[in-house]
Amino acid sequence: MKKEKYDPYIPSETTIRKPPDGIFKSIKYLGPSMVLSASIVGSGELIATTVLGARAGFITLWIIIISCLVKVTLQLEFGKHSINTGETTMVALNKLPGFKFKGVHWTIWTWMLIFITKPFQMGGIVGGVALALNITVPYIGVSIWAWIIGFSVALLVFRGHYRFIQNFSIILTFLFSIFNIVCVIMLQYTQYAVSFEDIMSGLSFQLPGYAVMFAVAAFGLTGVGGDEIMQYPYWCIEKGYTAYTGPRKNSSEWIKRARGWIKVMYIDAIVSMIIYTVVTVAFYILGASVLHGRGEIPKGYDMVKTLSTMYTETIGPAAKYIFLSGAIIVLFSTLFSAMAAWSRTFGDAFGRFKIIDYFDKRQRDRFIAIFVWIMAIVWVSLFLLIKQPVIMVLLGGIGTAVILLIVVYVGFHLRYKRLTKELHPTLIYDIFLWISAVVILSIGIKALYSGISVIF
Repeated sequence: MKKEKYDPYIPSETTIRKPPDGIFKSIKYLGPSMVLSASIVGSGELIATTVLGARAGFITLWIIIISCLVKVTLQLEFGKHSINTGETTMVALNKLPGFKFKGVHWTIWTWMLIFITKPFQMGGIVGGVALALNITVPYIGVSIWAWIIGFSVALLVFRGHYRFIQNFSIILTFLFSIFNIVCVIMLQYTQYAVSFEDIMSGLSFQLPGYAVMFAVAAFGLTGVGGDEIMQYPYWCIEKGYTAYTGPRKNSSEWIKRARGWIKVMYIDAIVSMIIYTVVTVAFYILGASVLHGRGEIPKGYDMVKTLSTMYTETIGPAAKYIFLSGAIIVLFSTLFSAMAAWSRTFGDAFGRFKIIDYFDKRQRDRFIAIFVWIMAIVWVSLFLLIKQPVIMVLLGGIGTAVILLIVVYVGFHLRYKRLTKELHPTLIYDIFLWISAVVILSIGIKALYSGISVIF
């Protein structure tokens, strides 16, 4: 009899694996959060964070720090649910109590409606990469570079499986993150050196009116956003956490395995959070010190040239091309990881509409292969039509912040209605979860208000 191929979405007794003991033994099982980090760094850190810093100076540093710290507990709830039940995000959403239309829960319909803003964000990032490449190789036009980038992303993702996606994301994120931290250190030897008073002013919890929309967008895009939180279970599943735990059972052995793999997931999320918080603050400091000090705000086709000022003013003119290389890497990593994640979430959502069977590996792979080429065309077309990458990214950021409202609701339902009693967290964890909810709801409502204000 032919042996069936391993499918991480279908846990069985044959996929069970004992969880590692301790942090060091857990390292090789980390990765899902780093895929999310690759998605975050391009749109959140390089564009939204630096634009906010350029606009407001140091005064809104506190928003950036909070945005990186408060969302991780909700990310953990979504990941924990996939280990506990084996369910993907869209399956979990469709099991929520409440109104359904055509057999699909209202949260999925709402997510799809809000998600209309997200292709604009990715189109803006395509534009950022194309502009950087055009500066580097000017004899190829921006529009041609945009199509090359769009199709390159699709080509890499349409047959890319988890291990390739994880390793490629980690390499891209690591390279530019190190460069960025070095730039912040060297900043102290220039006229834009950061003082203790600058940092303290950024922790004064002030939010000037002119920076509200930029702050809301940055909050949505920095740290793990609403869409990244919803995507996290797919990477946990494809990494193997769910399959290694095995089909859910009310046995002491299963509980022990589940706790073990949840602990690994905690380490994965916390390590990633520390990394992207440090990198995000570094981006913000560069924007607040150099760009705000020069009165320059990245916009339009000059976005990349303006951003490069942060590096040429700290390291020197030679840093321009180092920055361009880094910008290309980090923005491309966002496109790459986002495309990979979108193909999973949309495939799963289409499964709730009975269009495909997402848990049939052949159908899932075929959907991903088709979806990525269609989405690449959409992203590039939107950029070439609008030609305002900063505005496009910030629009997606507001949409991401609103998606967080759904995430809070779903996260609390998973925690208090679906989580196996034996897997309940500590009181301290729950306190952080509630704090996260209050902060996210406040910002999310503000994002919704800002979006309505822009429309009307």
